[in-house]
Amino acid sequence: MRWSGVTATSIIPFLLCLSIAGCGLSGNHYLLIEQSLLAGDPQRAAAIVEQTEKDYGTKGRLLYAMDRGMVLQLAGQYQQSSAALARAEEEVERLYTRTIRSETAAFLTNDNLLPYEGDAYEHVMINVVNALNYAVQGELQGALVEVRRLDHRLNVLSDTVKDTNKYRNDGFARYVSGIVYEAAGDLNNAFIAYRNAYEAYGSMRGWAKASAPPSLRADLLRTADALHLTTEFEEYRQAFPDISWQPTSSSEPFAQVVLISYNGRAPRKEDFYLDLPISLDALQLVLLNRGVFQPPHPYQRNRVADSVLYGLNGRVVRVALPRLVHQKTRVPFEEMTLTNSLGRSVTVRSELAQNVTALADKSLSERLPMITTKALARAATKFAMAEGAMIGAQHAAGKDAAPWVGLLVGLVAHGLAVASEEADKRSWQTLPDEVHVARAWVPPGQYYLSVRPPAQDGMVAKDESTITLAEGQTMFIIQRVMQ
Repeated sequence: MRWSGVTATSIIPFLLCLSIAGCGLSGNHYLLIEQSLLAGDPQRAAAIVEQTEKDYGTKGRLLYAMDRGMVLQLAGQYQQSSAALARAEEEVERLYTRTIRSETAAFLTNDNLLPYEGDAYEHVMINVVNALNYAVQGELQGALVEVRRLDHRLNVLSDTVKDTNKYRNDGFARYVSGIVYEAAGDLNNAFIAYRNAYEAYGSMRGWAKASAPPSLRADLLRTADALHLTTEFEEYRQAFPDISWQPTSSSEPFAQVVLISYNGRAPRKEDFYLDLPISLDALQLVLLNRGVFQPPHPYQRNRVADSVLYGLNGRVVRVALPRLVHQKTRVPFEEMTLTNSLGRSVTVRSELAQNVTALADKSLSERLPMITTKALARAATKFAMAEGAMIGAQHAAGKDAAPWVGLLVGLVAHGLAVASEEADKRSWQTLPDEVHVARAWVPPGQYYLSVRPPAQDGMVAKDESTITLAEGQTMFIIQRVMQ
């Protein structure tokens, strides 16, 4: 049979296939990764990502590379992590173009059928994490290459995004660049990066929920003084009257320890369903379904039951939008203590340098109008296709069988239109909720290093080791805190 130019034997199987395709990774995938990290077993987390590569699919190659790069870094496999992140960066560049076929399939079902392109802040974090890979290994030249790429990416982003209230710069990324430049002895570029970081934190202050760390302000004073930038130094001294700092000359024979602490879990996304009735009976059905059949969580719905109910009615259009679920860290800061063989110790407190959850919030809010418009258009198109299939089936079946055929085809077509509606919930979930930074300058020598969160129930020291510092050395340390 042929209904208005669409074959009965092709449209329903086509919709059925699309309705179950591209659903992305299950929540259990990230749950297993988080459990491994919580147990202090990042090697296991890396193995889970590798074993589930097929689950990411061809549409999730960027997401797989980012997740793999992050967990390999936490496992101390820095070279393998850099290789994965390099593939992620290549994938970002490749995904500037899309095929018409992918766009059409996604329009008829959901955006999970499109390759995951990532958000702008995730692209920036690829370079940040990779720069830290090199820095932790003491390969500062490799880290410098990465921060130069980072600088280029941010400059292009600033040129592309004209609205100053949108995400177009990144204070934390600029701050990391400054630390790397200073560790490599390039004070001029370090000062420029610190200045750019301070300006970026200021422009992001309204929504990023992270102001310029006090240590960054001290960096500006120290490097401006060392470079004899009298005008800039006086401006910053007046702007930061309460910041204590030491001239570079007094810290030259010292070594530095830089702690990067990934705290908490990045927000996850879930479906937020809008069921739009287009008749009075449909309105009553939607109200009844939400009031009687709704599960305890307002956004976790029985998609099979909804598909049958709305398919039988045929006058309900479903729109699925992504909604962020925050997973905030319980650790406000860490205390890093360095104790030498004589028992003398230096303790510094970490500072919030990046609020990843705020970046995710901002990114989604900026894209939500476009996502909503596209979802509404998609839902209307699927409804029209279902109506066309039902009417075509009735005409083809003849007068006697038309009611039953129409009911059956309407149930299937409208039901699949509802079932196939799903928001794109993909994101770089192995990122933390927050990134904290602590920096300490000490004389060269051997030290006992301890990193502890504030005294709270269930929180213990996260890193204890013995380290040896050479004169002028900058040692980078990365830790993961899941609380």
